[in-house]
Amino acid sequence: MAFRVLVDDNFHPYDESERYEEGVYDTLDQAMRVCRAIVDRELAHQYTPGMTADELYGRYTSFGEDPFIRDTEHSQMADAVPFSAWTYAQRRSEQMCAE
Repeated sequence: MAFRVLVDDNFHPYDESERYEEGVYDTLDQAMRVCRAIVDRELAHQYTPGMTADELYGRYTSFGEDPFIRDTEHSQMADAVPFSAWTYAQRRSEQMCAE
């Protein structure tokens, strides 16, 4: 089984025309690393010194890219592999703003 990383745009929620495929990966671990890297990149782009974690997270959920994973054997959203970019972004926002 392979895993597809797809990316939605938080600024255009539910607009599949804004979605792109980042790639197909052999393992779930590889796909999750790619998703985390996308979120990290987006948070770094939105971050400004002195920003609170809530402010950074709010900017991400409004304007950032939202990656998710599907196994290649399924095409429905219900069959998406459980990974929450928003949960990861919230945790990373707290870490980044605490540094």
